[in-house]
Parts: sequence; structure tokens; C-alpha cells
Amino acid sequence: MSGNSNKIVVPEAREAMDKFKMEAASEVGVNLKQGYNGDLTSKQAGSVGGQMVKKMIENYERSMK
Repeated sequence: MSGNSNKIVVPEAREAMDKFKMEAASEVGVNLKQGYNGDLTSKQAGSVGGQMVKKMIENYERSMK
């Protein structure tokens, strides 16, 4: 299996999602590079994904006020 299996529903959002991912990685101290990051440990990748989810939940909660 090769390639990226992540599907962006709105193709125009890819750039924003990439920026969001880079910001989340920076916040948890993971150094991401543009493109393939297959050298990350599971812990690092999980930290980035977890930070992204945390920020999405915070934004949703703020929007409900």
C-alpha cells in the first residue's frame, strides 16, 4: 500500500489543513517537513493528531457560546 489515504472533502481546504497540521506539530514540539513524514514515531504522530483534535474541539466549543 502506498500513497496518502487521507481524503480532503473540500480540495480547496488542503492548504489550510496543512498549515493547521504544521501549527499543531509546532505546539507539541514535533518537527514536520513538507510532504512525507514517515520517519515520525507513532508517539509523535499521535501527539500531532491529538493536538489537532483538541484545537478543533476548543474552536467548536467557542463557537457555541
